[in-house]
Amino acid sequence: MGIKAHINNFIAVCLLTGLTVISAAEAMAQKKKNEKPNIVLILADDLGYSDLGCYGGEINTPNLDRIAKQGMQFTQFYNVSRCCPTRASLLTGLYNHDAGIGDMTTPQNDTGYRGYLGKNTVTIAEVLKQSGYHTAMTGKWHVSNTIVQGNHEDQMKWLNHQAEHPLFSPADQYPVSRGFEKFYGTIWGVIDFYDPFSLVEGTTPVKSVPKNYYHTDAINDKAAGYVREFSKTGQPFFLYIAHNAPHWPIQAPAEDIEKYKDTYKAGWDIIRENRYKKMVSLGLIDPEKVKLSPRNPSQMTWEANPNKEWDARAMAVHAAMIDRMDQGIGRVIKALEETGEMDNTIFVFLSDNGASAELSDKYGPGFDRPGQTRDGQKISYATDKTVMPGPQTTFFSIGPAWANVSNTPFRLWKSQSLEGGVHTPMIVSWPAGIKAKGSKTAQIGHVMDFMATFIDVAGVKYPREYNGNAITPLEGKSLAPLFAGNKAPGHVALFNEHEGSKYVRVQNWKLVVAGPNKKWQLYDLSRDYSELNDLAAQYPDKVKELSEMWNEWAVKHHVLPKPSK
Repeated sequence: MGIKAHINNFIAVCLLTGLTVISAAEAMAQKKKNEKPNIVLILADDLGYSDLGCYGGEINTPNLDRIAKQGMQFTQFYNVSRCCPTRASLLTGLYNHDAGIGDMTTPQNDTGYRGYLGKNTVTIAEVLKQSGYHTAMTGKWHVSNTIVQGNHEDQMKWLNHQAEHPLFSPADQYPVSRGFEKFYGTIWGVIDFYDPFSLVEGTTPVKSVPKNYYHTDAINDKAAGYVREFSKTGQPFFLYIAHNAPHWPIQAPAEDIEKYKDTYKAGWDIIRENRYKKMVSLGLIDPEKVKLSPRNPSQMTWEANPNKEWDARAMAVHAAMIDRMDQGIGRVIKALEETGEMDNTIFVFLSDNGASAELSDKYGPGFDRPGQTRDGQKISYATDKTVMPGPQTTFFSIGPAWANVSNTPFRLWKSQSLEGGVHTPMIVSWPAGIKAKGSKTAQIGHVMDFMATFIDVAGVKYPREYNGNAITPLEGKSLAPLFAGNKAPGHVALFNEHEGSKYVRVQNWKLVVAGPNKKWQLYDLSRDYSELNDLAAQYPDKVKELSEMWNEWAVKHHVLPKPSK
């Protein structure tokens, strides 16, 4: 019997028994009101703070811009500055060291550096699945130990699709072993967007991809398919879409690159200044408190750049990757709208870290990077910029100067604890649940807050025990009160550490080390959010107080190297 028939029967009973009669429409509305919301969580990879149109960028992102207009934009939201640690924290609601991924996915002999999500953790998918949610994931996993072959030659055959092996990581660390009913994506990190290594469906390797395959499209289209499938069941669903874009190698379809062929010929200084002005006009930053940081001193002026054509093309490819991702997100949104699920769906978008200054040419083939395509074409990692970026046969990156642009107005980039590394755009839409649509909030938030937020709105309890294992207490704080226009509890302090770069933030004071073997720097973010004026010498007592807080946190959370004074 359908829902309408049930409602009509209920009305008939009410008439016979003298109960107050409500209309079918009112009953349907009441049912919808009592339903748990769907959740769609989208994570971009190496997207800069100002890349999206709604965050100041010139890149065409109409779908995400529309989501921002019907939801909330966060202006003080934090990730963990690198891909694996951010994913670990996001999925578990814990600091990444507690989740087992203090660094990357290579296991180390320490509880905070297992390289995979430990048995002391539960994922959002595991918690929501127990309460009746369907769960699915598409895209980049990258929170499990990587299995490599015994020697370089065997590894390269595997990477080049000339050999097959059944597992890319231990099977009990795959997404479908951590709460996701369905998974389509890559287990490892770096990929060829036209023929990705470590691609699986469930636990089964995908041995070949169709002609004209592009991974960003596949991630979004598979996600849209999950929406249509789950919408038929009457159960709420949690869908985690973890994009590889726009992480290097910068590869994109020619028609999308063409849109931006002239955009970046103006050079990094002008693009960066234009982004800053747009951010001010959008109300994202107060120019009195957030200055445009100077170009990184290691980078030349655009006028002095001998490789203008190559660099303008590189950023055009980066933009095309983001444009293409937004197009596909539009298809996910369309699936939600056509199935009637959009109004009661919490839709979230953010990035795993700031844009990357990595120079991919310093790596070359090996570990997770192929040397040739499946059909034998050699892949270029050329350092001389004689080969133009974009096609499958190139493994290039945008480099530090454009990363500096992507992270406007902040300094530095991915892996660093300055704002350019840890500050992310973050959009939340929920038509049925967010009161102040099109608003911006300065609420300080962190990726570990998603677990607390989602179980809050779903009316689910965080477990003390799961599968017979004691679970580390939740560290994240719910953001749900913000949706109703109230204050959220927030964090008394936030901390970070990645490969020697670290920070502690208490209210507007931020103590930070940028990279290993460097001194503490102190900033008052209420006046200097771009971190330009180091106050460490002026306030030594504050440095002492905050550094001691960081040391205590580091000991508690198994952070290595050992804390230093």
